[in-house]
Amino acid sequence: MRRLCTSLLSLALLCLALHARAELTIEITQGVDNPTAIAVVPFAWNGPGVASDDVSQVIDGDLARSGQFAPVARTDMLSFPSTEGEVFYRDWRAINAEYLLVGRAALNAGQLRLDYELFDVLRQTRVYSGMQSGPASEARMLAHRVSDAIYEKLTGIPGAFATRLLYVSVSKLPNGKDYFRLTVADSDGARPIVLLDSPEPVLGPTWAPDGRHIAYVSFETGRPAIYRQELATGQREQLTNFKGLNGAPAFSPDGNSLAMVLSKDGSPDIYVMDLASRRIRRLTRHYAIDTEPVWMPDGNSILFTSDRGGRPQIYRYDLRAGTEERVTYDGTYNARARIAQDGRNLVMVHQREGDFHIALKDLQTGRLQILTSTELDESPSIAPNGSMVLYATKDAGRGILAAVSVDGGVKFRLPAREGEVREPAWSPYMNR
Repeated sequence: MRRLCTSLLSLALLCLALHARAELTIEITQGVDNPTAIAVVPFAWNGPGVASDDVSQVIDGDLARSGQFAPVARTDMLSFPSTEGEVFYRDWRAINAEYLLVGRAALNAGQLRLDYELFDVLRQTRVYSGMQSGPASEARMLAHRVSDAIYEKLTGIPGAFATRLLYVSVSKLPNGKDYFRLTVADSDGARPIVLLDSPEPVLGPTWAPDGRHIAYVSFETGRPAIYRQELATGQREQLTNFKGLNGAPAFSPDGNSLAMVLSKDGSPDIYVMDLASRRIRRLTRHYAIDTEPVWMPDGNSILFTSDRGGRPQIYRYDLRAGTEERVTYDGTYNARARIAQDGRNLVMVHQREGDFHIALKDLQTGRLQILTSTELDESPSIAPNGSMVLYATKDAGRGILAAVSVDGGVKFRLPAREGEVREPAWSPYMNR
């Protein structure tokens, strides 16, 4: 019995340690020149005890992470207003704040309500006000939604803070073998939830457009297979079980179909599965390797990577005409395409002078821009507002996640506290 208890305790401690390794941290490495100074005052609390989450701190962190704002330190604040009547603009001009955000958090019957007001300090006027409400357990997400509203008001671009990240974390077991966890977290890496534990590799996680389902590849049966999982219930189903390669799932914009790579008929080709009927349609038929499909936002064509020209390049398959055309000609290696919602900006892995970087190609002008300067960047994923690109890279030989703005001006990193992280996927907008 003592041996059994010891074994159970060891297993529990191992599980706790592995779960801790899924948590990400934020390290801002580059922002825009002359960021906007904004003071986010601690929200007044109306509820029992103290607030379980500091919502103003979440908002402060969101705006700082965008690289476009320089939040004022609380220690520099001369007053702590929560309503317009308590605002004295001289206090904020004295510390060079350009904007001021104040608010109130109220808890009633398990529901949290956030009321907030944004002021232009120089003009001495209120420029915006709003409210968010929901379960108290979702306080951080409510704060992210406030951040989205403030960001859009001041930049004209919808925010993407109230979104989530999928990624694979990899830890070492005591026997030296890798252990894989498919994890979902808030956009700032907080509140990680492990969706799948496996001693076998987990690859290619991707979001359905409804934000409620995901798909991924798992080797848990001894060979690669594609699974679909519902986030709310954890219910999962295996979609493929073909011999050979089953990989790179990608949901169609309407969520009704799933593009994938199968090698059941010979070389790896692009297929599309109708999720209702499970019927599979083969698209490409080439002796080369066709892989990494991604849908164009209009749902009429699919981009994919192929080495049919001798080196990996990105091609487009027109679903209506059944024709294929090459899209990229810059350099000798372009792969893992991802497309912004406007259908114009294409991000990809681009090789230059032996190093692999994240690059952006404007499909209208043909202009190519290298966004990263590290050496082994991969797996790009675009924020739903098209402003940032999340990707996997290496730091001191360890796998981490990083992000860069589409103009290359803002950069931050999201390393795990322990272990490695890879295969990121940025969610669509969640239900608001």
